[in-house]
Amino acid sequence: MGAVTGVSPLAPLSFPDLPEVPGARIATASAGIRYPGRTDVMLMLFDPGTTVGGVFTRSKCPSATVDWCRAALAAGTARALLVNSGNANAFTGMRGKATVTASAGMVAEAVGCRPEDVFLASTGVIGEPLDASKFAPVIGPAAASATGTAWHEAARAIMTTDTYPKVATREVAFGGQKVVINGIAKGAGMIAPDMATMLSFVVTDAPIAAPLLTDMLRREAVDSFNAITVDGDTSTSDTLLLFATGKAGGELLADPADRRVRAFRRELADLLRDLAHQVVRDGEGARKFVAINVTGATSKKSARRIGMSIANSPLVKTAIAGEDANWGRIVAAVGKAGEPADRDRLAIYFGSLRVAVNGERDFDYSEEAASEYMRNQAITITVDLGIGRGRDTVWTCDLTKEYVAINGDYRS
Repeated sequence: MGAVTGVSPLAPLSFPDLPEVPGARIATASAGIRYPGRTDVMLMLFDPGTTVGGVFTRSKCPSATVDWCRAALAAGTARALLVNSGNANAFTGMRGKATVTASAGMVAEAVGCRPEDVFLASTGVIGEPLDASKFAPVIGPAAASATGTAWHEAARAIMTTDTYPKVATREVAFGGQKVVINGIAKGAGMIAPDMATMLSFVVTDAPIAAPLLTDMLRREAVDSFNAITVDGDTSTSDTLLLFATGKAGGELLADPADRRVRAFRRELADLLRDLAHQVVRDGEGARKFVAINVTGATSKKSARRIGMSIANSPLVKTAIAGEDANWGRIVAAVGKAGEPADRDRLAIYFGSLRVAVNGERDFDYSEEAASEYMRNQAITITVDLGIGRGRDTVWTCDLTKEYVAINGDYRS
């Protein structure tokens, strides 16, 4: 991964300090999973009574850790989360299954819980066996040294081609008191989530039942992690987990109509969108952050498909990288989406500049103004189909020569 150089120019200018979440502790370690001396393991511990919800990749070739978590999620309880970078433990057959069983057992022994209460995630190279013995020397010391403050270290430990750690935090007024929501994520390439992002873990001290946690994640992933793409490739390992320690006290909430739940869900949605945007801003080789608005579609679902057709078009993305206002490529991406569209009602905007309308170039189109707009780091493209009331927004980045270099060197 030597082609990754420096921090993305789209990185946030500052990163928030994440407060402690009562009932949760974190440690990181170097296990030498792929690179000697690199922090590549993150262990998160939860007090008894912690509930968990999750959503996972829709890939038909999921990793062994995804299979494990799907099964473990049925109980709805969690005591630990073990994550490694450098190896995805995907397409590793029976050896992959043996590794997750062994590593969950190691954590369970160190924590004093059932293996089924240990959640696992792995990210990195696909198809190479993950040696469970790598975890043996680090799990015990990590469990003993875990603290409530190591959020930034945790975000760094799960990075692969990421250039910066992705963190976010929110506070929620919760029945007369404040509860915390902290989240971390990783992802820079192989991003077209179709459920979540490559890896994202959210923790709160709110008392919320496990089925409701999963329901909220499914709903709020739609316009956050499911609305982003870097390169159109869905990972084998996509995992989004939400842990609720309940340490804020009070009854365990299970009713989605409860006003406390509604307030929590609003802040959760904002946090997930923040993390999703950070993933796009760290897209491999990215130099432009791109919002694509689709309006006037026959439905939101149709607008989403058209937006993703534009966002995943190599021709559109390379034009943006070249700061070329080539709106003809957007027309082509709309046309290939397979969704209802009328060429002669179509309007296209770069920012506030209308560049095409009614099936042809806008009469007032200015190449100079459009080119000037394309020099911005943040680009907004709006496509108005003019045939309905459906609308949607997706986010992507440009496609640069550095993306090819990063992925050409990935296993070197």
